[in-house]
Amino acid sequence: MSTLPPPASAPRQQPLLDSPIIARQAADLLRTPQAIRQLDAAESAAVVAQMQLVYFPAGSVLLREGDDHHSNYMLLILEGWVSVDTGAADGSDVVEVAALGPGSIIGEMALLDGAPRSATCVATSAVQAAGLSRIGLERLIDDHPKVAAKLMMALATRISDRLRSLGKQLQMYAQITATMQQDLDNLRKLTR
Repeated sequence: MSTLPPPASAPRQQPLLDSPIIARQAADLLRTPQAIRQLDAAESAAVVAQMQLVYFPAGSVLLREGDDHHSNYMLLILEGWVSVDTGAADGSDVVEVAALGPGSIIGEMALLDGAPRSATCVATSAVQAAGLSRIGLERLIDDHPKVAAKLMMALATRISDRLRSLGKQLQMYAQITATMQQDLDNLRKLTR
């Protein structure tokens, strides 16, 4: 088993398979629509075999936006809730993007590309999560290449779905901005 790099608030962790009931729960959650529904029971069990059970107290930072030192793992939320925030590095202008609970996956982009984290995730309650590190993913690739390929395709699909959604949001913002600019231009004409 590989250990996850500790975030700022070093969580307790242990191999997920040390807790068979929680390991089954994690395998079931991996197959839910908000996680990776493409996996069957045996495939999700193979993924779980490479995961660590991690505990975070309420208020802990699970992932920090811009962190490039601890960016080689993802977390599957088993219990508890996490706020996903993005914004200025100094903490000003922070925007909550989502509140995620059991069955949600966070950190998958950095697991795949090793790039700095794109958002900050904070435990809004005590959180129990299953973490898959880059080393665990590499072991999965060696031991179960078809499962690893299916997992990576599913993660890539999740990321592309979010990008498509973001593209639609940007189009909407562009339309709003254009309408506001047109309204401002009309107001200027009236005041002349």
